[in-house]
Amino acid sequence: MATKPVDFRKGHDGLAALVQSHLQNKPFDGAVYVFRAKRADRLKLIFWDGSGLVMAYKRLEQNQFKWPAIKDGVMRLDPAQFEALFAGLDWRRVTARSIRPPAAAE
Repeated sequence: MATKPVDFRKGHDGLAALVQSHLQNKPFDGAVYVFRAKRADRLKLIFWDGSGLVMAYKRLEQNQFKWPAIKDGVMRLDPAQFEALFAGLDWRRVTARSIRPPAAAE
């Protein structure tokens, strides 16, 4: 997740270029990259699905996304935190459950 707002006029190619130049990652590595707008009620995400670059846009109708403080940088979210963010919930209150592998059957 990019912590600094981006120009939301950018499309697939513009966001992929930001992933490479500012986030120092490869936009085709399978990770989901989340970008915020200046307005806290909007987000865009891009990811490579194996056959093309996918971009999604979400705007909350009544609430705002819970974002970290605005600064240059990148944050990593675990899957549970990402799902909470995308649903418009406070992802900072979500922690992934640690799952232990089952004991070997005897």
